[in-house]
Amino acid sequence: MCAAGQAQFAIEAQDTMAASLALDEPLGITAVAGIIQHNTSGILSRKGDGIDKPAGLTGKTYSTWDSPIELAMLENVVNGDGGDFSQVTLIPNDITDEPAALAANQTDAIWVFQGWGGINADVEGVDCDYFAFSDINPVFDYYTPVIIANNDYLAENPDQAKAFMEATAKGYEFAAENPDEAAQILIDGDNTGSLKDAEDLVKKSQEFLSTKYIDDAESWGVIDADRWNAFYKWLYENQLCDKDLTGVGFSNEYLPQ
Repeated sequence: MCAAGQAQFAIEAQDTMAASLALDEPLGITAVAGIIQHNTSGILSRKGDGIDKPAGLTGKTYSTWDSPIELAMLENVVNGDGGDFSQVTLIPNDITDEPAALAANQTDAIWVFQGWGGINADVEGVDCDYFAFSDINPVFDYYTPVIIANNDYLAENPDQAKAFMEATAKGYEFAAENPDEAAQILIDGDNTGSLKDAEDLVKKSQEFLSTKYIDDAESWGVIDADRWNAFYKWLYENQLCDKDLTGVGFSNEYLPQ
């Protein structure tokens, strides 16, 4: 939708952008900001099931989206930890409440963002184990999620794009400094009903994310070229991408300078 001009900006992730950038005619999108500075996703499992480290997935059931990159990353950390990925049972991931699914034994392990699924386990009182991909293999410390923009829009309206990103940066800087107030703004602005009865989760999630928005970067949104390129190089070397996307798909020039 963003590449087609139906939106000037959208939310994406570096891993799922790869397929669009590697086409013979790449989609016209560029990541213009990292929403959080580091990859905070990983594997959530029931406490005590032995999946507090990747090798523990051997012989267990994992709920998958069946994405080649997802499964390759999982295989990398499981086998690298001395496990056997071929012994992991894969089932479709149609789960919306990860801790509840674990508590009901619908699955043994699920990929989550720690700032939502992991926090939700605490809110729901479900004892869980968790490991982060970026802690196991530094190459997996890629950018997820990111803000992308339409390339034609950026070329034709650079000043407007920079003004939008300056305003966006101010919003995330506010959220970093005022997580409880930012969470309440989100709750008050929800007209879909999707956050009903989730106020505690939203506030605890924002408390966690407030330290992740800027983290160790010099300012919000900055994309580290070395980390971005390291992940795309890994995709290419492992035949998960038809093109070497080193240096492709991101720009810091629209962020406040």
